[in-house]
Amino acid sequence: MVSKPSCVLAFDLGASSGRAIVGRLDSEAGIVTIEEIHRFSNDPVKVGNHLYWDILRLFHELKQGILQMKHLGYTDIESLAIDSWAVDFGLLAANGELLGNPYHYRDHQTDHVMDKVIDLVGRENLYAKTGLQFLQFNSIFQLYALKERNPELLQRADTFLMIPDLLRYFLTGEKHSEYTNSTTTQLFNATTQTWDMELIDQLGLPGELLLNPVSSGTRVGALTKEICDELDVPSIPVIAVGEHDTASAVVAVPALEEDFAFLSCGTWSLLGTETLAPVLSEQALAWNFTNEGGVYGTNRLLKNIMGLWLIQECKRTWDKEGKNISFAELVKLAEQVKPFQSFIDPDDDMFLNPEHMPKQIQQYCRETDQIVPQTEGEIARCMLESLALKYRFILERTEQLSGKKYQGLHIVGGGIQNELLCQFTSNATQREVWAGPVEGSALGNLVVQWISLGYIANLREARKLIRNSFPVKTYLPQDGAGWQAAYAAFCQVASRSTVK
Repeated sequence: MVSKPSCVLAFDLGASSGRAIVGRLDSEAGIVTIEEIHRFSNDPVKVGNHLYWDILRLFHELKQGILQMKHLGYTDIESLAIDSWAVDFGLLAANGELLGNPYHYRDHQTDHVMDKVIDLVGRENLYAKTGLQFLQFNSIFQLYALKERNPELLQRADTFLMIPDLLRYFLTGEKHSEYTNSTTTQLFNATTQTWDMELIDQLGLPGELLLNPVSSGTRVGALTKEICDELDVPSIPVIAVGEHDTASAVVAVPALEEDFAFLSCGTWSLLGTETLAPVLSEQALAWNFTNEGGVYGTNRLLKNIMGLWLIQECKRTWDKEGKNISFAELVKLAEQVKPFQSFIDPDDDMFLNPEHMPKQIQQYCRETDQIVPQTEGEIARCMLESLALKYRFILERTEQLSGKKYQGLHIVGGGIQNELLCQFTSNATQREVWAGPVEGSALGNLVVQWISLGYIANLREARKLIRNSFPVKTYLPQDGAGWQAAYAAFCQVASRSTVK
């Protein structure tokens, strides 16, 4: 008798869009197939001087995804799960109601807050406790900004839930914090693997709002009766996967080797490796690397890089100006211009949330005494070359911190659709680049559900399954001498950056 394939549903929420994906696991054939059944934009909303997530719209889209699942005849869904970006959160009152819209991590409320917190607790002490990269939008700085600016909100709050925790609560009525996302708050102790209450008390933050995290792969409820009645669906179990989308993306890296380097490439680029324990050395602190909890006892040693946000924001600006250039057209324009004219450090503070990204890139080049790119193609080429060179810079530091040497780089996520960036990355690093799969975070979400349900034994088996199911494109390095000279120029420019 042929066993029936297992079907589960993944909601993968990115910083610019979200999607609902049904995964089918044919255990006998050893193959996973996926179908995107619903896609929606995820646009932050500016009200006055603040930037918020439209969280109720996102919840509405989750329900639309469940409805679409039903309309397409997926009546045998065994579980569902959500992954999303990190650091942002919602606050619930004692009656379970949401206290306002969650702030967007690019909101300016945290400007200058990081320095205040570091002055209070010490940079070395904070890193030794949490092992996290210093980024001004980390949850710790958002909470401290609320304490200073809106203490009444914190006083009214009863529960702190990160974005996937919050949406899961809306679906199930149950409140749980998930481990991988909790580790991105800079409130979680990397050594004790618990909330650092000493740090929280020192900053005068309300530690009683924090829930003890559950492990990735834990069943954390089922759809409420109200949801089931509204949508006319059965009460599907809900699983807490690696709910930080990077944790899920790394699960889906189709590496057959034990030690590998990865790049999760999207709005953000996250480059690093898996380690058995956090790396809390003085060098890791000096280079501002992060240690985030992974699924099943792994640690992700990595660096956050600004990523395709740069080109997304340029396109948004040009669209507002009526130019309406597609991403594919931008890549073609970039291919046609002269290489290596100017570089930026993608992580310079001035690129975090500017009003006009193209002008900001031009200003950076002007201030660093470089040729100032003028056309859309020149600006796009500057961004793509700079990203690839930054990847080399971080990859080499990852090797030094991990004590490992990597023959190539695995890239997963939507960014692999930009083939020019993949080729530039191979050229810049002078190593093979293995690109695929595109839906990294969603696939990681799906396979952790199947591990939880007992269909897949472990992480290693999951990665082999993904490797067998989805194509991986190999890029070989070109023009070593030209890219080596470009790297030297890039490093000289980046040394003048505001990045710490």
